[in-house]
Amino acid sequence: MQILSPAFILVACLLNYVLGGVIPQQARRQPVPPAPQLITLPLKRLQAIPRDIHPQMLVQQYINHASKRLARMTGRQEPSEHQLRSEIHKRLYLLESGPGSSFSSSGSGGDTPLGLAVTHGHGKQPSAGMINNGAALSGNATVPGNATMPGNTTMPGNTTTPGNATASGNSTGISPLDIQAANNGGLTPANPPTTNNSLGLAIEANDVAYIATIQIGTPAQDFRILMDSGSADFWVGSENCQSSSGGCGNHTFLGPQSSSSFVSSNTQFKVTYGSGAVEGTLCQDQVGIAGLTLSNHTFGVTTAESPQFASSSVPFDGLMGLAQSTLSEQNVSTPVESLASNGLIPAAITSFKISRLADQLNDGAVTFGGLDSSKFVANTLVTIQNVNQQGFWEGAIDAVSINGADSGLTGRTAILDTGTTLMVIPPADAQQLMQGLGGTCDTQQCTLPCTANSSLAFTFGGSSFSIDPRDLLILPVQSNNPTGDCVAGIQPQQIGAATQWLVGDVFLKNAYFSTDVGNNSISLAKLSAP
Repeated sequence: MQILSPAFILVACLLNYVLGGVIPQQARRQPVPPAPQLITLPLKRLQAIPRDIHPQMLVQQYINHASKRLARMTGRQEPSEHQLRSEIHKRLYLLESGPGSSFSSSGSGGDTPLGLAVTHGHGKQPSAGMINNGAALSGNATVPGNATMPGNTTMPGNTTTPGNATASGNSTGISPLDIQAANNGGLTPANPPTTNNSLGLAIEANDVAYIATIQIGTPAQDFRILMDSGSADFWVGSENCQSSSGGCGNHTFLGPQSSSSFVSSNTQFKVTYGSGAVEGTLCQDQVGIAGLTLSNHTFGVTTAESPQFASSSVPFDGLMGLAQSTLSEQNVSTPVESLASNGLIPAAITSFKISRLADQLNDGAVTFGGLDSSKFVANTLVTIQNVNQQGFWEGAIDAVSINGADSGLTGRTAILDTGTTLMVIPPADAQQLMQGLGGTCDTQQCTLPCTANSSLAFTFGGSSFSIDPRDLLILPVQSNNPTGDCVAGIQPQQIGAATQWLVGDVFLKNAYFSTDVGNNSISLAKLSAP
């Protein structure tokens, strides 16, 4: 080893000192800003098990929530509490043993615990349909008895071809996979995304809602966040959050005790959803999304939550609205808009691949800044203009076909909402669709045979997108007859214009869905083969 002389070391130190004084401190420490990039977050499946509620009650709760959500989306008066409770009361007459009867999933008739995909009412809060400890939610009702109806009754079928969900083979009734998942509960994580700027999406219960994990604060904490294309406010619970039952459940909270970078404000906000509300104050903190950091991002921390959000059974800690910020009650930019304005992603684009439990692919993901080309067939991509003036994502439906034949329904528009499970459409339209699909529809609900394999397709931008028949089936009308009649994934409700449809995951599981704030446009494509 060569040993340096003391003189040489002295000269080197002097040069370092002189040059260090010449180069400004700020210039020497200035970081190089990262180039805009695409991010993808994995989505996990969360199993939530609603108990002590008859499935008919959960369906009506879901319809009530969606009705209020659609009224808010379209700027119309929401149905009153009296109207909502009246719908619950009428639904009681559909139960096996009459109004107010108890329900058991383990009777002598050989009942099987059935899954349920209606535990959240409208995408603003996926678990809003749940009732905990016998307490009725706003516009809902409990049914006494020993009901255990967890999960979802997604029906089995054959593997779908790319982009055309024309699966058949539902003759076996309820999928054993769905029954097992409903009974076991727990968390089923998504596979790690392979595309940058993406988060995996967890599936709550059985295709009920979609949740991603992000990081907030210093030190960073993981927060499970509902990804909702039908709202525009981002919030998590505060450390002093309160509800009617006391605290806000077993969730992760944010505040000065948990984050040294947390900055509070006196600016208040309140957001009312289809069946519940939150209120609190705006704050600033570090927000990490798929490895990208928004410094001092402005969003909300809730000081008060309704039970639909505060309950420990709710499997998320907050909500990220991904509609346009013109819709925001907080009057701030959405996270995707902030990522774009800070140069962290090329554009304020959010793209969704919604996963289906029955397929066992666990490949759901939300991507920020662009589209994940591995998730869709490139030559099927179509882009249409957003026709909504408020900030929701609403596109014109060119045509509706049933079993390949034109239904005759024209001039309809679809509000595309990842936070809504079902489709809620005007009763006359629902009746026409059900008749063509081989089902029935009355003033209370639409049903289809649980063994149905009829095909329904919507055309957007000249391209037809088929709905997997399994997605049109939600749960059996009678618990001991899983091959009888099923509650349909399309339900009747007249809220908003006669031509407006609220289209949730029943459809969105069958297409790649992307929104672009800058161009005020919506893109859809057929899904790639697994």
